[in-house]
Amino acid sequence: MGIRYKQIGIEEREEIARLRTAGQSIREIAAALDRAPSTVARELKRNRTRKGEYKAKYADEQAWARRWCGSRLERDDDLRGRVLRGLARGWSPEQVAGRLAREAGAPVISFETIYRFIYAQIARKKDYRWRHYLPRGKWRRGRRGRKGGSPASFIALRRPLVERPSAAGDRRTPGHWEADLMLFRRYGQAVLTLHERHSRLLIGVRPRGKAAAPIASAIANILEPLPSQWRQSVTFDNGTEFAQHHQLHGLGIETFICDTHSPWQKGGVENAIGRMRRGLPRKTDLASLSEQRFTELVQAYNNTPRKCLGYKTPAETFWDDLALHFKCESTFPLSGE
Repeated sequence: MGIRYKQIGIEEREEIARLRTAGQSIREIAAALDRAPSTVARELKRNRTRKGEYKAKYADEQAWARRWCGSRLERDDDLRGRVLRGLARGWSPEQVAGRLAREAGAPVISFETIYRFIYAQIARKKDYRWRHYLPRGKWRRGRRGRKGGSPASFIALRRPLVERPSAAGDRRTPGHWEADLMLFRRYGQAVLTLHERHSRLLIGVRPRGKAAAPIASAIANILEPLPSQWRQSVTFDNGTEFAQHHQLHGLGIETFICDTHSPWQKGGVENAIGRMRRGLPRKTDLASLSEQRFTELVQAYNNTPRKCLGYKTPAETFWDDLALHFKCESTFPLSGE
């Protein structure tokens, strides 16, 4: 067993005050109390009055005042309710803290405080239901190991990611998308996801299968109604379901393929799928999932505040920028007059 330390009590503080008044040194006081000199020095420094004097009663009150009296979320019922409501909507602690700060115009609480509060409930009460408030549903902190990888596939007319315009890379220009399939336990079930890199908007549809031609047609049907500036490029991985990516070239959409075994190169859609897994785990049977519920899950993602957007939501960012685009188009000065 390790060394156990006893905190200084009121009797020892009275003795410290008496010996200090008598002119005893820190080492002499420590020897009289059978304490380490550093302990006595710290006590004299931390609990002295503003005038530099050491009084036993004042020192004891100061020590008690510094003791932990519960986290802020345990003491503030209103704030705890707002935080838990945000977590119940599927927001991460960082998104909850950021949204509260955006609404208040100043920081309200840190996301680390929220994490510590949740894990403290699990540790003290042994109630593991608290973990469901967290995005990944883990009951303790740390990363889980992952095994396996994706196979490399040859795709015709592929263009490597290094050829993608720099405007797509810095996310400042709208109209550059990433695509991926969200797969499930039952064979043939999938969700096609399109993620817009600038606004982080997510579009999800449920195709009937993973064949390349229908997947390409579904992507074309989604992007065709948008203005040309909002459908400039799409980035794919090396899955065979995207082998017909070149069908999009007829719409003026450039297509780019990630390097093999490098899904992180389209990290936006990978992150989006990870967030969608909270409501659509791999064991989900899509056949029993109503279209209304599926739409609600996609809308919940698009209406969740994001740190990278200054805690605006993807929907707010997308529609604000799209409205600005149409406003600029309608007010563009006519030439020749």
